[in-house]
Amino acid sequence: MSFRSDEHAGLTTVRLTDPETMRALAHPARIAMWQHLGLEGPATATECAAVVGLSPSACSYHLRQLARYGFVEQDPLAAANGRERPWRVKVVSTRIEELDDPVALMAARVLEHNLDQHQAEVRGRYLAAEDEYPADWRHAAGTDRTVLYLTAAELAELREQIRALYVPLIRFAGRARPAGARPVQGNIEFIPMFGPPDRPGS
Repeated sequence: MSFRSDEHAGLTTVRLTDPETMRALAHPARIAMWQHLGLEGPATATECAAVVGLSPSACSYHLRQLARYGFVEQDPLAAANGRERPWRVKVVSTRIEELDDPVALMAARVLEHNLDQHQAEVRGRYLAAEDEYPADWRHAAGTDRTVLYLTAAELAELREQIRALYVPLIRFAGRARPAGARPVQGNIEFIPMFGPPDRPGS
């Protein structure tokens, strides 16, 4: 597999460059199971089935595929008995490199699209039941929208500053969490509003 790992505040981030690896993660059920294992800790295929709405045998297949590409692994120590086969995450975060290979770029777009769809589903579920949440959570949640004028260097620095703020709060399974802490989806993106520069000779 052509990816490498970093350590940032104790979190293992995999930088994806290989199209086959990106395609392996892109399946919606695999995204949901990978996230569930990262947030809630080891789980069996049967327990994952309740999360993603598939059969245990289908979840077992998807977990084996995630394991094949290094995202999860079996965790025998978490088994309640000899028959259970729980799984745990090996990689907790991914980043996609700047890609020149058109095949890798296409795979990255599919992965990004499915990650966006997963987040959109979470957002939709919240909005459909927003009035049922406690007032403090309704007040804290929400979306900030704005337009910034930045240089490329300023934008890169801003992203690093924001990342430094939220990384200590990720608190995957096994990390200390304060009383009352609940999972909250974050989605921060900065998209150029201007068109790309003209290419020489165009």
